[in-house]
Amino acid sequence: MPVKWVLHWVPSVGATANTQVMNEISQCVESLNGVKEGKWKSIITFYKPMTREPAMAAEFARDFLGISIPDQPKKYYFIIRGQRIIFEADSNIELIMDKLQSYKSRVSLTFEGIQYQVGDFQLRVGKVSPTHSESMRGIVMEVEYLPLSSIDKSRQVLEDFFDIWKDTLSKRSLPGQFLHIEPNYTEYGLLDQYTSQHTAVQYATVMAQMIATVQPNQQVRN
Repeated sequence: MPVKWVLHWVPSVGATANTQVMNEISQCVESLNGVKEGKWKSIITFYKPMTREPAMAAEFARDFLGISIPDQPKKYYFIIRGQRIIFEADSNIELIMDKLQSYKSRVSLTFEGIQYQVGDFQLRVGKVSPTHSESMRGIVMEVEYLPLSSIDKSRQVLEDFFDIWKDTLSKRSLPGQFLHIEPNYTEYGLLDQYTSQHTAVQYATVMAQMIATVQPNQQVRN
């Protein structure tokens, strides 16, 4: 499948992600002749172990995430970041987990927005909010280069596009910037040919970075 970068919005100190920023980012995509193709949605769920025995709880993975992505609606991806483990399951695995009662959802975050076509690129811009809530917690963007599936071969093209994108955003003087951090895929046993598992790992990495950047901003406002 085509190589994808998942970017996240890092607000300036004291600023937050909000609807106005989101709208201006969407306008920037449209200024690049972006054509709307519809809506998209991904969901990340943080799980916690279902046990009353503290000693047994230590045996369960604590940093345990489940991810659904629109590219693979019949699949579900689990990640244990601390141990660099990722595995793919059928989408009905969530029902099985509920019946087994080994883990339950601690919190779920929804990523949703508009998908665009810009030449050979497919872009998705979306807000991050707690599931069943309209409260915006962040902004993400997917940049997918459709002609290539090799991470190494597509890197220069994606870097060049990212430079153009940053220049486009800079004309708006927005309070923040997009950041891309490429995970070390080999730690998860993933190769150069891009797969949906690479996307899931990127989302897990983005979540960790968003949590790390939101906390300092909250301390400043407090």
